[in-house]
Amino acid sequence: MTAKHPIIAITGSSGAGTTSVKNTFDQIFRREHVKAVYIEGDAFHRYDREAMKQKIAEEDAAGNKHFSHFSPEANILEKLQEVFEDYGRKGRGESRHYIHDAEEAKVYGSPPGTFSDWQPFADESDLMFYEGLHGCVKTETVDLAAHADLKIGVVPVINLEWIQKIHRDKATRGYSTEAVMDVILRRMPDYIKYICPQFALTNINFQRVPIVDTSDPFIARWIPTADESMVVIRFANPRGIDFPYLLSMIPNSFMSRANSIVAPGNKLDLAMQLILTPLILQLTERKRRAS
Repeated sequence: MTAKHPIIAITGSSGAGTTSVKNTFDQIFRREHVKAVYIEGDAFHRYDREAMKQKIAEEDAAGNKHFSHFSPEANILEKLQEVFEDYGRKGRGESRHYIHDAEEAKVYGSPPGTFSDWQPFADESDLMFYEGLHGCVKTETVDLAAHADLKIGVVPVINLEWIQKIHRDKATRGYSTEAVMDVILRRMPDYIKYICPQFALTNINFQRVPIVDTSDPFIARWIPTADESMVVIRFANPRGIDFPYLLSMIPNSFMSRANSIVAPGNKLDLAMQLILTPLILQLTERKRRAS
């Protein structure tokens, strides 16, 4: 970590809501005139869409039924760490874009399911922003958490996460419920080993909890809405957090522990704006003084 080139890492599993969190950060960056360079976690997948299908088939044939994008072996995490290190030292780095659909294919000039070319970051930036699966991952060979200045975890409780994945994959990819169940089972060992431990290394976690029955996520007809949810906000270090101010500004919020606030699900954006704006300004002010 360096004062001159701060790094923000948003980590969460697929469908956890990290993209909507990114939109909140975009609003803060725009309002506070912060220049950010972006890394999308799927840019550091090791395989494109077709190669990943082939790799999964090969692993299946070899007896490994749990190879998934959650796995370090399916990602180039060593290169991602190099980018974190280079940006922290010099404010430089590079990334690429994983092309999801036909619209993005028009922009980047490559088919869906492939990667764009590597491109260097803009010369001048205030901070780097990562959003993806492995922003705080720690393995025997890499430690991304050690290089990030502000680490945010975004995760729904497990049944809600499954409901979101089932509905998304059925709607956008045409999967059956059984096919999505197979994907969930494939990912579970790596989810437990590599995704969950990251949330113990973050500075702040935002966990969405439904307040309707999600006992059987595989028969849920719709995803619980924000009005049908609460958000648990956990601070790893509550020292310096003005809890009375946050409680007064977030309607119907309350403290459940000395380091945790519970807020209505439809107040997530407001809570993030109130909590994260001062932290981002602290990073940019520290950068200004160091420069």
